[in-house]
Amino acid sequence: MSVLLQISDPHFGTEQPLVVEALVTLARLQRPDLLVLSGDITQRALPAQFQAARAFMDRLDAPFVAIPGNHDIPLFDVWARLHRPYARHSAAFGAELEPFYSSPDLMVACVNTTRAWQHKHGRVSAQQIDRVASLLANATPAQLRVVVVHQPVAVSRAEDGPNLLRGHAAALQCWAQAGADIAMGGHIHLPFVLSLQGLARPLWAVQAGTAVSSRVRAGVPNSVNLLRWGTDSAPGCCQFEQWDFSAAECAFVRAAVSAVRPDRS
Repeated sequence: MSVLLQISDPHFGTEQPLVVEALVTLARLQRPDLLVLSGDITQRALPAQFQAARAFMDRLDAPFVAIPGNHDIPLFDVWARLHRPYARHSAAFGAELEPFYSSPDLMVACVNTTRAWQHKHGRVSAQQIDRVASLLANATPAQLRVVVVHQPVAVSRAEDGPNLLRGHAAALQCWAQAGADIAMGGHIHLPFVLSLQGLARPLWAVQAGTAVSSRVRAGVPNSVNLLRWGTDSAPGCCQFEQWDFSAAECAFVRAAVSAVRPDRS
């Protein structure tokens, strides 16, 4: 059994202390096998913000993978943005910008979709697409195969279309053919699970809201995703749970559950 907790867009520097503590409590109760931090870790890529984010992740007491988001590259320090865009991220989370995790029943391949010369839009290159496909090709049937990006590979509302990851169409075609089950992202602070059509095999986009930031969308609370695969889910099914922060209960509560059946034929 594997439990994966996706934490996205915490934007440290705008974090809400009560929400932070509630998320620590949720993680300690659920005891995830892996944490996925899918970008926009900080608000302005300041060293103190990265330090606060790393201290928070250490409190959760679980292995994690982390990728930068567009907010994790210095915006106003132009020299740092052009010459050492990931230095502050690396100081807090390690030099590997595209970490990889593999266990008997879980494979997670991360992709750095940020570009120092772009303010917010993300891009995936042909080399990145091929690298992830090669990793996926070595997965075992028992492994759930997850690709993590920051900008979304799909959107649920037309107005979010401009935020789509550049190169997503080619990436999805290739990754589906190579055996991916899930493409996980953030960036737009809107949680949903979406079945993607027109691909070689079933693939789902899983988006997370902002975990702890005050920068929530109107009517959309702070939220995180829990993914269950194995004995905690029906045989052959992957269960997604959206957990929203409830101000009334001062806790994260399970708000939505959906199950999908990855193709193992």
